[in-house]
Amino acid sequence: MKEHYYDKLFNIKTKEFQKDFHKSLHYHRYEPTPYSALEVLFHHYKLKSSDYIVDFGCGKGRLNFFIHYLFRAHVLGVEMDETLFQKAIENRQSYVRRYKGKDQIHFECCLAEEYQINPLDNRFYFFNPFSIQVFRNIVNNILRSVEKADREIELVLYYPSEEYIYFLENQTAFEMILEIKLPHVYEQNANERFLIYRLEY
Repeated sequence: MKEHYYDKLFNIKTKEFQKDFHKSLHYHRYEPTPYSALEVLFHHYKLKSSDYIVDFGCGKGRLNFFIHYLFRAHVLGVEMDETLFQKAIENRQSYVRRYKGKDQIHFECCLAEEYQINPLDNRFYFFNPFSIQVFRNIVNNILRSVEKADREIELVLYYPSEEYIYFLENQTAFEMILEIKLPHVYEQNANERFLIYRLEY
C-alpha cells in the first residue's frame, strides 16, 4: 500500500526491482528501501535542510525524493547502472514538476568508490549495496575528505552486514549512536534495522 501511495505522492516510479543485473562479486542487485522502513527511520532520525546526503547505490532515487520531501535537504544519488540512473533522472523531472527543489536533487552515474566526496557532504546512506572492499574504499574517501574539511559525519546503514559493522567499529573512529529496529519484521530477521554511526570532529 505504502509503495503505491508514496510513488504517487512524489509523482515517481520506483517500485520495480532490478531484473537483469550483471553478476558481480562486489556490487549487489538494486532493491529500493521499503517506504515503511523509511517511515520508521525518519520518525527516529531527523535531518536538517542544511544537510547534504549521499545515497550510494541509489537506484531510481526513492530515498532522495523521500528525504527532500520531508526535510528539504540536499540529496545526491550515486548509481553505477546507466539504466537505473536514467530512471532516477526521469523521476527527478517528474518530482520537480510537482515540488520545487531541482537544485537540491542530483544524481551521478559512476562507481561508488569513484564518487568525489564534496566538502559539504555530511550524511551517507548505505543499503548494503556492495562488498566490504568497496565499502572500505568509500569510508576511506570520506575520511580523507574530513581531513581537508572538518565536519561531523554520519553513516546510515540499512540491513547492515556484519563485515560493515566490524570494519567501522574496529578500524575507524566512527561510533554507533543509534539502532532502529523495524517493528514486526526484526523479530524474524535481525538484519531488519538501521544503524547510525557518527564521526565527531
